[in-house]
Amino acid sequence: MSKTNFLIKYLKNISKFINNLLEKNLNKLNFKNFNYLLKNNKIILTFVALFVIFISYLLLPTFYTKSELSKELKNSLQSKYNINIKFSQNIEYNLLPKPHFTTTQAVIFADKNEISKIKKLKIYISLKNLFSVKKIKIKKINIENANFNFNKKNYNFLINLLDNNFEENTIKIKNSNIFFRDKDGEVLFINKIKSMKYFFDSSEIKNILVSENEIFNIPYSISLYKTENKKLFSKIDIGIINLQIQNEIYNNGEIKKGLTTFNFNQKKSFANYEIQKKIFQLNFSDKYKNPNFSYEIFANLNPFFSSIKGNLNKINIPFLFDPNTIFVQLLKTELLNHKNLNLELNINAKKVDKYKNLANVILNSKIQEGLLDLDTTKFSWKDSADFELSETLLYINNNHLIFDGKLMIEISDSNEIYKFMLTPKKFRKNLKNVELLINYNFDEKLMILNKININNKEIEITNPSLKNIIFKNDKIQNKIYIKNIFNEIVKSYSG
Repeated sequence: MSKTNFLIKYLKNISKFINNLLEKNLNKLNFKNFNYLLKNNKIILTFVALFVIFISYLLLPTFYTKSELSKELKNSLQSKYNINIKFSQNIEYNLLPKPHFTTTQAVIFADKNEISKIKKLKIYISLKNLFSVKKIKIKKINIENANFNFNKKNYNFLINLLDNNFEENTIKIKNSNIFFRDKDGEVLFINKIKSMKYFFDSSEIKNILVSENEIFNIPYSISLYKTENKKLFSKIDIGIINLQIQNEIYNNGEIKKGLTTFNFNQKKSFANYEIQKKIFQLNFSDKYKNPNFSYEIFANLNPFFSSIKGNLNKINIPFLFDPNTIFVQLLKTELLNHKNLNLELNINAKKVDKYKNLANVILNSKIQEGLLDLDTTKFSWKDSADFELSETLLYINNNHLIFDGKLMIEISDSNEIYKFMLTPKKFRKNLKNVELLINYNFDEKLMILNKININNKEIEITNPSLKNIIFKNDKIQNKIYIKNIFNEIVKSYSG
């Protein structure tokens, strides 16, 4: 018989003796007897011995062989959580703060493919039955400094963990990253996990996943749970922009249907969507009847193509291209510059928010072979002029959003324009068309006029104030500024 087996058998006998002794005497204990016990050295020595035996019991896992321990932990995690982990041989047992095993290197596999490398893994175990490595019971798992690599085939790995039983167990993930990759292995985006936890909510009788994350430098929190009828509920809170997103999705085999509610600055909007094989369709509006805005989105996932059509009462153009918005921050990541990404955008708006003279906006945009343009975008100024963009390009330079393009203006009532711009009468020549070649830096609010044509005649730009136009944050200042620039251009044209 080995020394380990002999020690285990000995401790089992001691444990049995202690249990019998406690059962016979604890119910007889009172204050008088307690004073007697304190004065009796034999009793104190007994308790010291019991304490030593208890600590010896807790130290039993130190006698487990590394290979057998690794095998049992692997089997237990596979059967309990459906997690396939490969351990290094460097597994250590720690008694404090609670008995647990620690390894500094571990790998998670899914369908024989490596999906995560874990730098630090802690597995907490139950105090019950430490006599055999085959009978240890996992209570809690802590994962730290892990890198998860997901794609469209295994992206739901973390969600599927909710299908396990967490009534007596929890899983925590801290200070880790999710790399979502395309089919070629290129990283599309990185999601930082600050703190993630799986647990069982006894009051609502369901498993819940809660997580604090960061993506595109934007912090957000998310909670998820599943129901018995195959519905997945999620709630995302992006506090920095006061946006909450609630989503429920129902999976019926090949078809997935969902409903999403957005709450932005206490204003609600709704989206219904359907996913079928490689097709995604979505309808988005602020209300079901007489909406102020509505969008129809269609996407073919392979090869990727998407079209977005929208109808709005008002559009906020300045907000859309503000350097701090999610849209601009997304552009700055250059994720949309992917050569396989093809997208078309068409939005019609009756009015422009905060600019009452601008109307009939047709915002057209497309992304093709990594290039983003705003060609054929149109809008009107009162009933006097029609504007159209062509030969455009939106791109990032030194982390600044830059627009290059041609602005064409067809004028039907130049007198109305002169009146609004307070142009001196001696410069009021008939205007039919204007072409501007412009470069605009959205971050610096700097516009460079590279070329000006009026009535098909090129105007020489000699005034430096016309070459570099710097806009202010104040709307009234900009209004006066634009009038002065317009009159300077007309003056140059009139000679």
